[in-house]
Amino acid sequence: RYGLQVYIEPGEAIALDAGILVGEGLDTFHNGLPIAITDISATCHMPDVIEAPYRPAMLNEAEGGVTYRLGGPSCLAGDIIGDYGFATAPTAGTRIAFLDQAHYSMVKTNTFNGVPLPAIALWNSDTDALKLVREFDWSEFRDRLS
Repeated sequence: RYGLQVYIEPGEAIALDAGILVGEGLDTFHNGLPIAITDISATCHMPDVIEAPYRPAMLNEAEGGVTYRLGGPSCLAGDIIGDYGFATAPTAGTRIAFLDQAHYSMVKTNTFNGVPLPAIALWNSDTDALKLVREFDWSEFRDRLS
């Protein structure tokens, strides 16, 4: 009737509070403040942290504990997730989960300098079963190079 074609992008209405991004600590050190390097990259896995700016909620973040600046594994100086509180100091292997990550972590991730994409898994909260849907490795990065 009007010669228009309408596109609707559901965005946040569909994916708000959906999905978590789980990773772990790789190393900790002190450089003016406590720092923990994780296998989660703001640059590669959580682009809103850098672009928005946006501070995602961390599962079981502790108020009044110890605060660590969380960084990613890439060589980018700005690969910083943010400052987060822990009940006790995180160590290599400490699990970290960020909430509400499905909306962009699935579609905007990248393999900057070979950082692998996060695996995709489904968790059944009734049975506690975890089904791995897909894993990625360095080959996704390598295969895009000419």
